[in-house]
Amino acid sequence: MTNAAKKAVKDAISHSCLSGLVEILDVELDDVIVDVTVAVSKPEEIREEVIKSVLPIGKKKVTAVKGGMRVSGIFIPGFEDKDDTVEVAVACVTVGIEDKNLQK
Repeated sequence: MTNAAKKAVKDAISHSCLSGLVEILDVELDDVIVDVTVAVSKPEEIREEVIKSVLPIGKKKVTAVKGGMRVSGIFIPGFEDKDDTVEVAVACVTVGIEDKNLQK
């Protein structure tokens, strides 16, 4: 479950570019808010810290919801498989910043 979600998050962030955050918006990368939602068949099995570990910057939040897809596959113990199914996860990664002017 977590491996599928981790792969989905890695894929999502590999297709994005956050250039200009520091130069244009004058924010520190550690202050960026990174909100991840992963949809998997058993959200209660997601290990949030593993998902957070693939995010390179920011204040990280991970939410797991019911979804994704589980289909028949093959059982390969060497791949840490638990059964003969394949888990497909869907990930949405939202990046934002806090408006410091609103805090005054």
